[in-house]
Amino acid sequence: MKISLAKHGGQAAGILLGRLPQVLDTGTLSPTAAEEISRLVEAARAASPAEDNGPGRARDAMSYTITVEDGDDETVLKCSDANMFPTFAHLLRLLERHLK
Repeated sequence: MKISLAKHGGQAAGILLGRLPQVLDTGTLSPTAAEEISRLVEAARAASPAEDNGPGRARDAMSYTITVEDGDDETVLKCSDANMFPTFAHLLRLLERHLK
């Protein structure tokens, strides 16, 4: 499974502008870590809220796009600091830890 993480906006918008997404191949991880990520991806797919309608009152919020490629299947999960749900937050933290 290949997972990419793109970050947009926020107070670091100028720094992130034009930056390519970070990519993680779960085949490079331990079986335990790969299984945990796979489990969180499935949970985030199931819990994904409706599309956000804009920044609203959190105009400087970061937004995150996680794209999961698993064989011929591709899933795109999007959230921002303003509408992040717990499963997405856990997946995001785990990906950031492995992408360092």
